[in-house]
Amino acid sequence: MLIFLGASGLLAQDGADPKPKPEDYEAHAQSRSAAIGADFMVHSFSGQGVMYVAPDYLVVEVALYPPKGSEIDVQPMAFGLRLNGKRTLEPAGISLVQSSLEHPEWRQAPHLEAAAGTEGGGVILGAPPPQRVPGQAPQTGTSQPLPGPDEDPIAGGVTRMPRVTAEELLVQTALPQVKARAAVSGYLYFPYRGKAGSLKSVELLYQDAVVKLR
Repeated sequence: MLIFLGASGLLAQDGADPKPKPEDYEAHAQSRSAAIGADFMVHSFSGQGVMYVAPDYLVVEVALYPPKGSEIDVQPMAFGLRLNGKRTLEPAGISLVQSSLEHPEWRQAPHLEAAAGTEGGGVILGAPPPQRVPGQAPQTGTSQPLPGPDEDPIAGGVTRMPRVTAEELLVQTALPQVKARAAVSGYLYFPYRGKAGSLKSVELLYQDAVVKLR
């Protein structure tokens, strides 16, 4: 019997796996309704052993921890990202972020995609990737497609599924809009095409809390 390694229902917006407590994140604070933990990922998001880059967005992994016995109403649009103490960004809708990943040709700058933790992982710069001449070795830095389930047997009769795509992982790990009595985590995407190096301070805003990310 074959066992497939991979997640099902990739188009469901489930959020990321929260860490045990807010202090496990690089930054944390307390709002009037929940404790907050957050990591500033710059442009990257990850899950299931792969990492991708959303070049047009600043990415924050955030987790909310309600008080014991209490329920919180998680609303991604309730967050803001304040840059250099002045400019405040609102989160982008996931459908907009997904479109930017599916159509990198819409961007003026080269598209950058990164994958790590799987066979065939690599970095792609520019879109679309160059075509390979038949018989020519693949160019360094391009990502080759993984073989199908029947072509990639693993010892013991286990078969590996193809890795999750950037678009699937984006939807699956985005911070969900839910009511919850337990910790909820996920990624937020703030539109930004400037240079990350120019950001002297980055603060996540939520209710009355200010989470200092940089």
